[in-house]
Amino acid sequence: MLTISCACCSGKSYAECCRPYHANATIAQTPEQLMRSRYSAYVLHLIDYLWDTTHPSKRHLYSKDEIGKWAKDNHWIGLEIVNAKKDVVEFKAFYRHGLKEYTHHERSVFKKEAGKWYYFTGEHFH
Repeated sequence: MLTISCACCSGKSYAECCRPYHANATIAQTPEQLMRSRYSAYVLHLIDYLWDTTHPSKRHLYSKDEIGKWAKDNHWIGLEIVNAKKDVVEFKAFYRHGLKEYTHHERSVFKKEAGKWYYFTGEHFH
């Protein structure tokens, strides 16, 4: 049986890592789990998952079309979790756009409401 590694670079298979979140079989218990599942959702172009895991009070800042374009216009190479504390996850997402490679370095803040974690906001580093 073919085992596919999870795109979030956890070292686990997709089936035992991010797939249960994407399939709504379970919810992320920590901001890091949510961050990893969101990265994998970008890789797999799961736009509804990205939308649903963005805090409702922040959705007006984005559109599903913009999220989809960002996900599909880039080839996602890897994820590095720099630091994860309480409700903050600092990460580097590596991607290729055209022939150039880039690093998206961000410190994301997550908010928990009604037992569910959401992406709330992020500070980008250049």
